[in-house]
Amino acid sequence: MSATTIPTHIKVRGAHVNNLKNLDVDIPLNKFVAITGRSGSGKSSLAMGVLYAEGARRYLNALSTFTRRRINQVGKAAVDDVQYLPSALALRQRPQVPGVRSTVGTMSESLNILRLVFSRLGSPVCPNGHRVQPTLAIAENDGYVACSTCGVTFRAFGAEDFAFNSSGACPTCGGLGEVRQLDPNRLIADPSQTIQEGAVASWHLPGRNFMPIVANALGIPIDVPYQDLSDTDKEKVLHGPKQTVAINIPSAKGKIFHMDNAVYENAFAAVEDSLATTKNERTIKRLNRFYTFDTCPDCHGSRFKPALLTQLLNGQNIAETSDLTVAGLHQFATTIVNWLPDEMHDLGQSLVDELLLSLKPMEDLGLDYLTLSRPGATLSTGELQRIQLGRTLRSATTGVLYVLDEPSVGLHPANVQGLIKAFRELIAQGNSVVVVDHDTSIIDAADYVLEIGPAAGKGGGTLVDQGTVAEIRQQPTSLIAPFLNGTATLRERPVLNETDLWQKGQLELEVAHRFNIQDITAHFPKNRLTTVTGMSGAGKTTLILDSLIPALTATAKHEPLPTHVKSFHNDHIRHVVEVDSVPVGKNVRSTVATYTNILDHLRRLFAATPAAKAHGWTASEFSYNVAAGACPMCGGTGQISLDVQYLPDITEVCPQCHGQRYNKDVLSVTWHDKNIAEILALSVDEALPFFAEETSITNTLQILQSMGLGYLLLGESTPALSGGEAQRLKLTSRIGKRQNGTLFVFDEPSVGLHPLDIQQLIKVFDQLIQQGATVIAIEHDLDVIANADYVIDMGPAGGIDGGHIVATGTPMAVSDNPDSITGHYLKQHLARFNESN
Repeated sequence: MSATTIPTHIKVRGAHVNNLKNLDVDIPLNKFVAITGRSGSGKSSLAMGVLYAEGARRYLNALSTFTRRRINQVGKAAVDDVQYLPSALALRQRPQVPGVRSTVGTMSESLNILRLVFSRLGSPVCPNGHRVQPTLAIAENDGYVACSTCGVTFRAFGAEDFAFNSSGACPTCGGLGEVRQLDPNRLIADPSQTIQEGAVASWHLPGRNFMPIVANALGIPIDVPYQDLSDTDKEKVLHGPKQTVAINIPSAKGKIFHMDNAVYENAFAAVEDSLATTKNERTIKRLNRFYTFDTCPDCHGSRFKPALLTQLLNGQNIAETSDLTVAGLHQFATTIVNWLPDEMHDLGQSLVDELLLSLKPMEDLGLDYLTLSRPGATLSTGELQRIQLGRTLRSATTGVLYVLDEPSVGLHPANVQGLIKAFRELIAQGNSVVVVDHDTSIIDAADYVLEIGPAAGKGGGTLVDQGTVAEIRQQPTSLIAPFLNGTATLRERPVLNETDLWQKGQLELEVAHRFNIQDITAHFPKNRLTTVTGMSGAGKTTLILDSLIPALTATAKHEPLPTHVKSFHNDHIRHVVEVDSVPVGKNVRSTVATYTNILDHLRRLFAATPAAKAHGWTASEFSYNVAAGACPMCGGTGQISLDVQYLPDITEVCPQCHGQRYNKDVLSVTWHDKNIAEILALSVDEALPFFAEETSITNTLQILQSMGLGYLLLGESTPALSGGEAQRLKLTSRIGKRQNGTLFVFDEPSVGLHPLDIQQLIKVFDQLIQQGATVIAIEHDLDVIANADYVIDMGPAGGIDGGHIVATGTPMAVSDNPDSITGHYLKQHLARFNESN
């Protein structure tokens, strides 16, 4: 093939995934392409629904049917034709939350290499306690080593022995690093209550509600406050033996149910038996509230079998090495070769180079403050994405299309440059990169930009603009151009002076010692918008989610403050509402209409129609979640899954109800000439005039519209919404009510939001503040920070270099603070808009 015929673009023709309107577009290959557009405009539909879905499907189709059957696959995308599409890999906006056995070391695979380094280069101890210096014989790892002091032959530890998820696990905690114990204080909810009143919290668990009757039959007084029971009776409640007894259980309607062999389960056993018989995560979480979690006394939290810690590498064991930050481990790795005997230098250098190579992507992506021992479940979404990206970079593939959905999520502006560097490396390796993002610095760095829109939902799905960044800046139709060239209005709110800022009062929090925070005091102005900023690992989550919220909750319940909180002044704030970006609802049955209770009102309206009354139908028939109303073929989901042998399951629109969820009898009933499925197909904007006379529905619709969600369909599946959409949807029940004494805490509210949608978000914050609320947002987005009344910037960096409050004040004051890294980027951002306005 001559050079002139090598494809230079992916050609997409007739894409109609979700709201895409038969889109035709050419996307440059071997370039960094940014896709932008408003929330719900169709960006992810093009990137993930067409490019990734088709690229992955075509690659997997080249594998054997036996192999394909064992891989989760996606069906064919709704597109007429895609040409010159490479194999595709995707990095999603919300990576899966790691399990309890995942750490930074296992996820980045750096621990695999470190285990190899320890097994080949480490200095073991013989059974008689003599230290054996590293030798090539040990490095060859033939299994057995002779002690140079006493001559005893013993088996040296291999790389697999150092795996805490298999044979290297601490036997006490099973490689989890912590042990849990049932806490008697948590089993007894309120000692001043009687057992009959519910004093034993673990007897509230499913299937144990009759336990007080069993206790009574065994002679334990159930009408005496628990605290007044004899020590013998308390012992029976907590630890009494299992035994059977005949009891009578009265029902609410006065009937008596007799049980010949009711089993007595003490307060401890009720929890332990429940835990032993469930794998449901929600149930396990509910049961965990009865436990206290402590560091394992044998491995001290390292997860490793204590015997492994005798093997040293330049004076350090594997637990100590895993506890180093990535930056610290890099420094330590450079000392290993000189410590080794001369004959091992070549092997040592080879293994050390491999270790450093595994650390490099994390260093480049601003994760050098993490330790390999850090549990994966404690990482932010942005940190998880970057570890995933770092692992991808190490694979050094070529000819692959990388599709990234919102990689800037959870990323401080200082780390964005490392992300862009990573994209450039992927391009240099011969790959193509498509990034869905709103961050103007990422869009600015792209080789080519596609803008999807112009609006969201039904108003989107078309190509508004395309071209280089310079070309997009000049496009009058572009929605992102004003934010690239600084002609947009940045600050939507008045700036408060120092006196007005604190006029309504303040919350005061003093944290003694928690993770990397050491004795800091933070002040939050009441009835204002405060943003808490700083690099990943700076201590934002620790300050707000681990300290402020638990302190406020404890104060409201008149309980002791968390042990790490020295003092807290709530200034009459009694309630806290935590708003995160976790998807709303668990499955396709959850829709905008069900979540906002619009469907409940709608069902009542339909039940009141003459046609429904003639059938004798109630509101139940108009629910797709009950058999009476649901389509019999799909059960009310609107789709069916076909199990095709040796191929991935295919999800199709239900052929009987055509995705409308209801059976044909229910669909024959109309209200204002529309059946219930036709109403659910309306967007919020379209539904407003339709329900003009129904205030109970229009009030909710107006709130959704005011939050910039007018494009959502009433029947739209909520788990598919973006993080930013999910956050605003969760606020629908709060807007329009007095919020005096309520604190709203938002964790990364800008997730998935276009700068125009951020302006809408700021208006939502203002609505809450006008209703009397205090709003705190943990945030990296410079547009949100620029609109705050008050900024608390933490740092100066992450991990051991974080945990301090480095700057406070108005956005302008923080931007002028030379100690603030956030301030440095905020100053540039403010200048971009001030210079052109």
